Amino acid sequence: MELNSRRLQSMYALGILLNAVALVASATSGELLYAGTFGLIMCYLGLRLWMIA
Repeated sequence: MELNSRRLQSMYALGILLNAVALVASATSGELLYAGTFGLIMCYLGLRLWMIA
């Protein structure tokens, strides 16, 4: 299985989406430290997605 740029983009987009769901879930339950961590991970994945796009 080869990881071309199209597959990497979809994997990063899926990671951003899953982290967004986790951020909303943790923020609504009052766990702000976890929400901040998920936000940082989303920023990192967005940066990586921007670098390969």
